[in-house]
Amino acid sequence: MKTFNPDEITIDCQDGQQLAATLYKPESEVKGAVLIGPATGIKRQFYQSFASYLAQQGYGVITFDNRGIGESLSGTIRASKASLQCWGEQDMPAVLEALKSHFPGKSYHLIGHSAGGQLVGLMHNANELSSIFNFASSSGQLSNMKLPYSLKANFFMNVFVPLSNLFFGHTKSQLVGMGEPLPKAVAQQWRLWCNGQGYVKTAFGKTVGQHWYHELSTPSMWVNASDDDIAIDENVADMLSVFKKLKVDTLTISPQAHGLAEIGHMKFFSRKSEGLWQHALNWLEQHSKG
Repeated sequence: MKTFNPDEITIDCQDGQQLAATLYKPESEVKGAVLIGPATGIKRQFYQSFASYLAQQGYGVITFDNRGIGESLSGTIRASKASLQCWGEQDMPAVLEALKSHFPGKSYHLIGHSAGGQLVGLMHNANELSSIFNFASSSGQLSNMKLPYSLKANFFMNVFVPLSNLFFGHTKSQLVGMGEPLPKAVAQQWRLWCNGQGYVKTAFGKTVGQHWYHELSTPSMWVNASDDDIAIDENVADMLSVFKKLKVDTLTISPQAHGLAEIGHMKFFSRKSEGLWQHALNWLEQHSKG
């Protein structure tokens, strides 16, 4: 794959928060425009190869760091007020508006990774998406997970997160291979939602007063990997139960069928997994208009 030179941009959210983002402009006619929603605590650089691939196929793309993560952290992480909820309510809508500004008059698509797909129903402008393609997006419900991974997941959420927040004022998730350090409220909400059913549904009528999970009727594809211990079929179904009108297709892919040693929760976006990207491209081609 040839080298692609994107542009670094800054995106302003409605509440004044600024986000670090990367803009990928195709050299050819723009077929559509894609917002890549990152997983919890994952920086935008992780999606660089995948975003470059989409741009070379004619799609405009924006990747970004959620507030409190990577270059979108302003001040100290202890002082960050970021939460999963504001990622969906503030950050993702702002990035979609930026996508519309850079690629006017096109079709707009979300490619969500884990939380990047789960939070779509908090976006006030989500109905402007022509399609949704999610990988490894599920409720992450701890009680559905299988042994031995469930022991590791429960330890991280219910022991490591509260202790790390108590002693350090944030979650040092990088110490256990769980992405970037997380602002306290992000980790607290993540823990609460994964201990419940339906992920964000846990917060309906509590911290979440308004949402669009019951209204969205967008065509969506939910892809998980057979060797993913988190986004197992039961948790994908649990997440989908929160949506009432969404048009849903599901697909489970196995590493063996694609000549890969592993896909898991993260490696769909790895350059080594480029053979998998055709799934996303086919979906975009089906739902795009130039």
